[in-house]
Amino acid sequence: MLFVPKSREGLSTIIINLKILKMKSVVVKGEKRVALGKKESKKLRAQEIVPAVLYGGEEVLHFAVPFSELRKIIYTPSVFLVDLEINGETYKALMQDIQWHAVEEKVLHVDFLMISDDKPIKIEVPINVLGLAPGITAGGKMKINLRRLRVKALAKDVPDTIDIEVSKIELGQSIKVGEISVENLEFLNSKSNVVLAVNVTRLAKTTVDEEESGEEGEEGAEAEEKTSEEKN
Repeated sequence: MLFVPKSREGLSTIIINLKILKMKSVVVKGEKRVALGKKESKKLRAQEIVPAVLYGGEEVLHFAVPFSELRKIIYTPSVFLVDLEINGETYKALMQDIQWHAVEEKVLHVDFLMISDDKPIKIEVPINVLGLAPGITAGGKMKINLRRLRVKALAKDVPDTIDIEVSKIELGQSIKVGEISVENLEFLNSKSNVVLAVNVTRLAKTTVDEEESGEEGEEGAEAEEKTSEEKN
């Protein structure tokens, strides 16, 4: 989904449906856990198997998943719909939380949330900046404050990314959450939060000052020339 600022005044928006990339879907296979507890969880981790929980159903489902299966969804900024295959049953879910070891690069535990087609979900979707802002060409520097936006929508309407076109963003301008509109998405971040901005740098300020000084000099020269002509 592409968001394009139309003008700086209020940043009224145009939504262009070039290509709506829905969330990718990936299959993750696991097995129900029979024995629970810290001791059993430690045994699983020693075999590079991660304890996991699926919430949102009629009952909480405890299962275990090989770390190799989780690689598909944890080492990427993308958001995935997960088809959990557990003991022959398939559950549609989202990865809700992941716990890492404090020192080693090991996953200690993963929480999944079961979803349904007719119930809205709350999820963070990464932004993707497209184009070159004129403000950067003028010497400014882009600062991205929110790399993910929290949205509420049906699973089928959640895009893979929220693409933001910045080709009209000038020096000193910004895009706020409230200025972004995507069909079928409700943004949950505060509308006043700045998503990204092109800040004025020392180089850019110097360039602007020099340009203004040049313009003032030209205007002064023209005025003097005009005065001289009138006297003659």
